[in-house]
Amino acid sequence: NLEDGLYFGMAFVNSIGIDASRRQRLMRDESPRIRSTRVRCECTTDERGDVGDRAQTVPAVGVPMPPGPRPSWFRVQAPPAQASNASHARRYYDVEQSLHSRSLHTVCEEAACPNLGECWSSGTATIMLLGDTCTRGCRFCNVKTSSSPPPPDPSEPFNTAQAIAEWASINYVVLTSVDRDDMDDGGAQHFTSTVQLLKLARPDILVECLVSDFQGREESVRILANSGLDVYAHNVETVPRLQGHVRDRRANFDQSLHVLKLAKKHGQGAILTKTSLMLGLGETEKEIEDTLLLLREADVDVVTFGQYLRPTDHHLSVVRYVTPEEFDSWRRRGEELGFRYVASGPLVRSSYKAGEFFIANRIKELRLVR
Repeated sequence: NLEDGLYFGMAFVNSIGIDASRRQRLMRDESPRIRSTRVRCECTTDERGDVGDRAQTVPAVGVPMPPGPRPSWFRVQAPPAQASNASHARRYYDVEQSLHSRSLHTVCEEAACPNLGECWSSGTATIMLLGDTCTRGCRFCNVKTSSSPPPPDPSEPFNTAQAIAEWASINYVVLTSVDRDDMDDGGAQHFTSTVQLLKLARPDILVECLVSDFQGREESVRILANSGLDVYAHNVETVPRLQGHVRDRRANFDQSLHVLKLAKKHGQGAILTKTSLMLGLGETEKEIEDTLLLLREADVDVVTFGQYLRPTDHHLSVVRYVTPEEFDSWRRRGEELGFRYVASGPLVRSSYKAGEFFIANRIKELRLVR
């Protein structure tokens, strides 16, 4: 981990054009910045000519976390207590029982999501397809990785669609998966079959697919965008500058933006596109603003913001905890820029309350146009 940190630290120092003598001083063993593998650019300025909102920071593995205890806003009630009323509490228990009886695997439980109770009680769940082993190794993610994961279950689309169709308490489902670069189409046809079978059994249910970048393959995006899904979601994860430090080397911002544009193009106005950003990895306010502008230029409809939280000591450390007030400010800014819906908060995740009334109503409007 230290070697990786030194490599990325050196890459960052080189990228900002520091002269050779200063670079050598920065890379000496006695430098506390290199021991922590966090490099700060003291000379970075924004176009106003002053030091930017924060010195640019590169996240790294094994560096100290923010000092002190985790902020109080990360304390949440146990899942059933998150239900807003007795009816929602009953729905939560119904969803829980249905999941376990049908042997469906959800990201909600696998990732121990703090919003599990809130989503389940409102009738939203996120189902995993294509196994539990990813072909990529992003530095924020705790999913198992392998270059040759087990082949997908060919009966999974039918079994998943059948199980969800019988699940009366669910009205909005998110289908997601690990990256499957080992498959020719990245798993696009597997997703498409699941969506089509589900829609055949339950035409009323709303379906969001949160998928990989399919390595930028247009045909994979086209197949899925025309599957009958309602929301095409793909996460850019972080601002452009931090892509190489946060995501697997096979992923990048331009490719992700290209995929979102393709989804909008092939969806022909009948679907919503959605993405998500993690905050707290060293991004600056200007970088977030610029990223939002790029997403709007790509006609992305929905964006979510959440706090990055380190899953284990072997993953990227949190650079800072973003306050609820800042998250609310980004929600307002996203709305000002024209996003159809913005979810923003420390505990918000990309599938957070995906069936929010606004999205559900917008999808129903789009259905009338089809």
